[in-house]
Amino acid sequence: MTRIVPLGQARDLPIWQRPVTLLFLMAIAMPLSFATWSALLNNFVIEAAEFDGSDIGWLHSVREIPGFLAVGVIAVIVFMREQVLALVSLTLLGAATAVTAWFPSLGGILTITMLSSIGFHYYETVNQSLTLQWLPKDRAPQILGWMLAAASASALVAYGVIVMTWESLDLSYNTVYMASGGLTILITLYCAIAMPQFEAPEPQIKRFVLRKRYWLYYALQFMSGARRQIFVVFAGFMMVERFGFEVHEVTGLMLVTLVANIVCAPLLGRAVHRFGERSALVFEYAGLVVVFLAYGGVYWFGWGVVLAAALYVVDHLFFALALALKTYFQKIASPGDIAPTAAVAFTINHIAAVFLPALLGYLWLVSPQAVFALAAGMAGTSLALALLIPRHPAPGHETRLQPLLAVAPAE
Repeated sequence: MTRIVPLGQARDLPIWQRPVTLLFLMAIAMPLSFATWSALLNNFVIEAAEFDGSDIGWLHSVREIPGFLAVGVIAVIVFMREQVLALVSLTLLGAATAVTAWFPSLGGILTITMLSSIGFHYYETVNQSLTLQWLPKDRAPQILGWMLAAASASALVAYGVIVMTWESLDLSYNTVYMASGGLTILITLYCAIAMPQFEAPEPQIKRFVLRKRYWLYYALQFMSGARRQIFVVFAGFMMVERFGFEVHEVTGLMLVTLVANIVCAPLLGRAVHRFGERSALVFEYAGLVVVFLAYGGVYWFGWGVVLAAALYVVDHLFFALALALKTYFQKIASPGDIAPTAAVAFTINHIAAVFLPALLGYLWLVSPQAVFALAAGMAGTSLALALLIPRHPAPGHETRLQPLLAVAPAE
């Protein structure tokens, strides 16, 4: 990995050493740890540390602190190449996941969660930057769709193994966490050894960047982070707390969502390419309003487990359309802004995520349906913002509030 190859010459490399191959391998490595951690989390914390709604809220608030501090990536890439930082972060994620079961207490779980979260969020920040730098704009939506499908396939393998072997082999949490974290580390080591370092044609600004013309992107990122936390924290927790799902049942539900993503993600990428980012995001947010209101109906009207499980799957499919937000930014960004803005956007995305899970954990104890009603309101706000995206976004034409034919110079 010491050899530096300009991005324009990468097409001459064998396919197993190209940038897209690296992106796909990292997309496969990350879910092996993160998806396994997520699949076992609710059962593990309830069985090992007797968590309630408040505890799980605090856990996810702690998990999101590194996301809030993702702007620190800008300082790190002054000394370390983005590609190297991505692999170091993946290694930390894998190592922390591997030892999760060694700390079956509130303090231990919070500590190891913080470490794994640093790896996850720094990887996600840098990976978004590299993806938008390395992928051509005309093919980015389709390739992002395929990458999402590859990540889903990776998680599918992890979940499938858990479902088929958890009860039959009487697996422990430690065994599963060690195996999944170890596989992430092995793939990361291969990427570090086999891949050269790729040099994008546009050098990235290595300082804090906050531009007025990106305001709509920032606003959508903020609402996305706030809204997504409610799903990540409470949708799965509801399945365990209200319907008594066990590990293999939670994992089985996630298997269904992954199969749906594998099939649908490439199609969603093509849809974004054909119909544009505005249409894709409007469709996503309108659908999420309905889904979150239906989650509340599980409590208001006593709807059963089948509907709740179906909503969980549909929810995942809508979130897959979030790739449109990435390609929207790719189209409006100055090339040198991608890395610093990815870090800033990740921090903005996690502003609400730091305090919202803990606060809503207390609300959950009183009224779970109110939590989902609040999420529906957030999705409605996102819908209103998405309507401001132009059909053909570009530098100087970032929102529909600007004259449609005006071409202002990029900052």
